[in-house]
Amino acid sequence: MHLRFIICFVSAALSVTAGFAQNENPSKAFGVDQLVSKNIEAKGGADALNALKSLRLSGKMLVQQGQIQLAYLQTKKRPGEVRTEGALQGMTQVEAYDGKEGWRVSPFFGRRDPERMSADDLKALQEQAEIDGPLVDWKEKGSTIEYLGTEEVDGTLAHKLKVVRKNGDVSFVYLDPDHFLEFRILTQRTRHGAYEEVETDLGDYEKTAGVFIPTSIESGRKGDPDKRKIIIDKVEANVPVDDTIFHFPGQISLPQPQR
Repeated sequence: MHLRFIICFVSAALSVTAGFAQNENPSKAFGVDQLVSKNIEAKGGADALNALKSLRLSGKMLVQQGQIQLAYLQTKKRPGEVRTEGALQGMTQVEAYDGKEGWRVSPFFGRRDPERMSADDLKALQEQAEIDGPLVDWKEKGSTIEYLGTEEVDGTLAHKLKVVRKNGDVSFVYLDPDHFLEFRILTQRTRHGAYEEVETDLGDYEKTAGVFIPTSIESGRKGDPDKRKIIIDKVEANVPVDDTIFHFPGQISLPQPQR
């Protein structure tokens, strides 16, 4: 991955980039608050972010090195709800979080009924529910952040921030030195007693409702060549969303047999 993932802004956004301090020296000493502020500004500013109440992303998900393609739909709503769907051949995988509990439907694994998710499995979904990403409002989220200087990532000398979440997960967030947008997040966590590192590359940012949203997302275990790739074709902001889509489905009452 190179800057081609990051700097694919539409021509209408060029006027915004003038404020991004493109020629700043990446090795310049920064503080956490300054970098977070630059990240917020790069995404469109605090007002635009606060005005973004819901987000619907639709496109395709490629797995097994692109050999399998699923229809992809993700819906997010503040303060922290998310539902992700992947559909193929009449079957739909669902993962959802309503701010309190998470659940899934896994027809590709033979489980067509909704199942509640464990606390460990829920961690990644809780992170996906963040419309703004891990840096915005980090204090309110109960996270701590440390600036670790710069580090070369695929030829780019990126700003590196260490984010320790309230649940103990650690994410290393890499910001592009010119535009201060996230282009890689490496998350370390323990899941079901096993340590794992998940690497997510973000790019092809597009502006919607005044906010830059990544439309290319590639994620998987660090070092795994077969990562899941999501390509977003349509971004919709502030769409009306029924909260029930995030909640665990109610039990269906079956008709009683005739006596």
